Amino acid sequence: MQPEQLLQEDKFVEHKTNVMRELDKLKIKYNHYNYSNTDAISGVEVASVLNENPEKVFKTLVTVSKSKKYYVFMVPVAKELDLKKAAQSVGEKSIEMVKSKELLGLTGYIHGGCSPIGMKKFFTTTIDESAKNFESIIFSAGKIGYQVELKLSELAKVIRYNLAYIVK
Repeated sequence: MQPEQLLQEDKFVEHKTNVMRELDKLKIKYNHYNYSNTDAISGVEVASVLNENPEKVFKTLVTVSKSKKYYVFMVPVAKELDLKKAAQSVGEKSIEMVKSKELLGLTGYIHGGCSPIGMKKFFTTTIDESAKNFESIIFSAGKIGYQVELKLSELAKVIRYNLAYIVK
């Protein structure tokens, strides 16, 4: 390791999220971004602050089916999850969004800082197939103000996921 890298890593130690620590532990390469000093709230605003294509920046959504099974979906921040397509992709008749107040207890994350990596329990995860159009995708690092970027092949080393067309 070169001294510059060591300094940079030391500099960011206090800003590492659990997601970043998990990726580090697995020796998975990723980029991370901190936008906590901005007013960005929505995913589209985050993409703008990062100067990234909003199609490459994904939000993590948690849903529940009528049978009380939970599912995670990742879609580009400027798109909307199509609940019918999403339900079909996981073999359910219907699903609905989990209420924000239930998110922390269920996943360990709050609304706006939900990541598919490091949830309290693993849930079936589906990523919109548009992710294949990019060498890597950007998504929450598990804390508001922090994002990580990694290749789908690297993400597959951390979580299991399916790709499906799930947006409106």
